[in-house]
Order: sequence, then structure tokens, then C-alpha cells
Amino acid sequence: MPELPEVETVRRGLSHLVCGYRINEVQELHARVRKNSSLSPISAAAGARITGVNRRGKFLWFELDRPEVLVAHLGMSGQFLIAHKDRPVARHVRALFKISKGSRKKELVFNDQRTFGWLSVEELADGTPTSVAHIGLDPFDPGFDRAMTIGKYAKRNVKIKTALLSQGIMSGVGNIYADEALWRAKVHPEVLTSGMSLKKIEIVINSAIEVMSEAILQGGTSFDDLYINVNGESGFFEQSLAAYGQSGRPCPRCGTPIKRIIVGQRSSHFCPRCQRKRVKR
Repeated sequence: MPELPEVETVRRGLSHLVCGYRINEVQELHARVRKNSSLSPISAAAGARITGVNRRGKFLWFELDRPEVLVAHLGMSGQFLIAHKDRPVARHVRALFKISKGSRKKELVFNDQRTFGWLSVEELADGTPTSVAHIGLDPFDPGFDRAMTIGKYAKRNVKIKTALLSQGIMSGVGNIYADEALWRAKVHPEVLTSGMSLKKIEIVINSAIEVMSEAILQGGTSFDDLYINVNGESGFFEQSLAAYGQSGRPCPRCGTPIKRIIVGQRSSHFCPRCQRKRVKR
């Protein structure tokens, strides 16, 4: 599933390529592409001009020259692609947007092989779409409060890996970057947040910010063609992964084979030597 770095890469591409364009026509091409709670069919966005593309965590939305916004969640395999004659035609198009700016015309498609992604027309409340209201700020949001986030983690009594994946406190971190952040912080994924010092929790958060920043610079992580950017290109951060998906391979830090366990029904990868269960306070 695309995480914050992948969604931010898509947002930046969309912001560069479609801002200022007017939506002339919208075609919903799959029954599940529209979220059930959408205020109206996606075609209601026709006639609107795209004024910006925003994001929180793994959600993004198109700002329009009207009160409503068009929200998108990529699910497991959602892609926004600009159609080009010299590139392969997208094979799982769920929605098609014909857009124009003066004499320039483009086709933007929402492609989604596994159909877990969705689009929705929504209202804003304090600048946030309805679907995103329950999501915590991500660490790249100007309003992100690091001290408050650390305090909220410390008050919980859950495994740190589970806490990182919970989007209500700090959004954007998924399985890939949780494993990588914990490896960098030298914290075992099953350590309870209540047993961690505030300083250690801060190190984990800082590690998550660091690894996601690096991933954004490399266009995110692509294991297959289910995640590609707006231009149809893959991200390259896979080559920098130290823990996630590296089961049996030597830890880049100490050489001990990376181990895989299940934490909260999710695969977790860690170094049993560098990431011991006992956390120093």
C-alpha cells in the first residue's frame, strides 16, 4: 500500500501537472471507484478548475474553485497517470478526467488494479475533508506538534509497531517505514510504548521523519508496477531498505540476519541483535 512518501510523490506530480487546469469531463468507469459517502457523483466535479493538490498522511485531495474538494485514497494499487501517446495505455482505469488549460488538453486517469482505492466529493471543515477529519497530522504538516505526539504515544500501552501504524496520532507511516524507522532507532517492534522513555519515543519519531524524507527524495518505494508516479515511473527507495522485506539478509549495521515476525497481523522485520526487546530509558 502506498505510504506517505509515495502519496507525497504523487501529490507533487499532480500539483505540477494539473494545477490551473479545468475539469471538462469526468467518467466513472467502475462501480467501486466512488466512496459510498461521496456527496455526489464524481462527475459533479466537471466544470471546476483545479487550484491545488493537498495531502494528509496517505490521503490527498484536489482543491477546486468551489467549496467542495475531490478526495482520493490510493488503497493498495491506485495510480494517477497522465495519458501519453508514447507510453503504455493504463489497463485498469476506474475514472477518467479530461482537463484543459487554454489550448492545452490532457487526460488524467485513476488506475487501480485491485480496486481498493476510491474518490469522493466532500466538503471542508477547517480546511480538512470529511474523510480525513479523524486522521492525525503527519510529521510534515506545519501544524504537527512533536511534543504532543510523543506524549500521546507514551500514554498508550501498545506495541510501538502498532502505535506507529495507528493513523489517529501520527499519520502517514505504514508497514515499510515503520520497520525502517524502528531499525534506525534500534527499537524492537514489540516493545510497549508505556515502557519507553519520552526520549526513546522521540528518537523513533525522528527516525520515521528521516527515513520518509529520504524516500520522498527517491520517489518512494516500488516493489512492482502497482506503485508508480504520475509519469509512470517507479520510486527507487527499495534499494535503500535496511529491514523491511529483508528477512534472512544481513543487517547493514551488524551483519546479523534480519528476522521476520507478525505484530498485529502485520509482517515486521527487525535485527534481533540491534533491536532487542529491552529498551534503555
